[in-house]
Amino acid sequence: MLLSALGQELNLLLGVCGLIFLLGLGLKRIGQPYIIAYILTGVILGPYGFKLVTQYETVEIIGELGLVILMFFIGMEISLRDFISNWRVALLGTGMQILFSVLLMVLLGSFLDWSFARMLLLGFIISISSSAVVIKLVDENRLNNSFIGQNVISILITQDVLIVPMIIVISLMGSSGVSATQVTTQVVGGIMLILFLVVLLRKKVIKLPFEKHLRSDHELQIFWGLIVCFGLALVTSVLGLSAGLGAFVAGLFVHSSNSCTWLHNSLHSFRVVLVSIFFLSIGMLINIEFLVVNWPVIATLVVFIYLSNQGINAIALRLLGSSWKHSLYGGALLSQIGEFSFVLVSLGYHESMMSQYSYQLTIIVISITIFISPLWASFVKWATKTRTEDLLKQPKEPQPDLAA
Repeated sequence: MLLSALGQELNLLLGVCGLIFLLGLGLKRIGQPYIIAYILTGVILGPYGFKLVTQYETVEIIGELGLVILMFFIGMEISLRDFISNWRVALLGTGMQILFSVLLMVLLGSFLDWSFARMLLLGFIISISSSAVVIKLVDENRLNNSFIGQNVISILITQDVLIVPMIIVISLMGSSGVSATQVTTQVVGGIMLILFLVVLLRKKVIKLPFEKHLRSDHELQIFWGLIVCFGLALVTSVLGLSAGLGAFVAGLFVHSSNSCTWLHNSLHSFRVVLVSIFFLSIGMLINIEFLVVNWPVIATLVVFIYLSNQGINAIALRLLGSSWKHSLYGGALLSQIGEFSFVLVSLGYHESMMSQYSYQLTIIVISITIFISPLWASFVKWATKTRTEDLLKQPKEPQPDLAA
């Protein structure tokens, strides 16, 4: 019995690794990121494919774990000081994105007789871009230090931070209502996170506990990094906030210390595995039968979201000082719906703001926008004849004085 169970698990691992390897080789030949291979593998082997993984609860747990690790590494790659120095740009760009997205859903919802709570929920959902996808694409195109790359990353960080008030607002507007204790806990949690970030910003030198004992011990470095990640994720989860947000702040904390380089190097291989698990879980959420039956609606929504997000973000980046060509490419990078939107969808479903059909439809649409995001960015880059060398140049027009 034990050998039989072990054989099934080994069969699953072999199938996952083998399929990712083969798909990855094909994608590498056409210059596309491995994210697509991860999602396709999830689709093929998941509950709606060949059913090597059949338990939906297991898929959700895998996805949540992958999201926590993913946000931790994103935080480790971001400088809080650089973000704060560009805070006006970040707030303006993100503010326009959220405002226009909500207004768009209000206009659409007024024709479809939606409740305001549902309009607001869907507006929040489509306004969040994928930090995982965008930062990976920015890194692969060597745009981290470019004007457009920095603006895009600043917008992404602001979106991740604003997920806290979004969760609180949706909870307050839910049909089940929330207790005063729950609201107080979430508000206190948000304030604590802000104060923690202020401390990180003000202190010039951050030292991790046991740092000197871990510097040359690569095995313990891995476990210490995971303790920091999961510890803050647990704290924010207990406070009624997103566990992924806690992991993101943990990453910022590690980046602010002198331990970032060695800890990042020690966890890199571990990161590849767990981050791939997150994208595998996205693929496993895609119900092929539901997709086939409802493909006209799904295709229409995907096109609508890409065109609207493309336009909103391109206009925002243009107002922030980028040329139209660069703004269109930046808009393409931000056009998908992000991983934190899964948190909002789940919350909205449990608060009875959407039906089972709408929930499944939204999950699939989010997953597809993430899946095709690298392809869309490549297409816009080709269509606008934008070269990486051009993106690395600073804009000729001066950046607007947003303080005025």
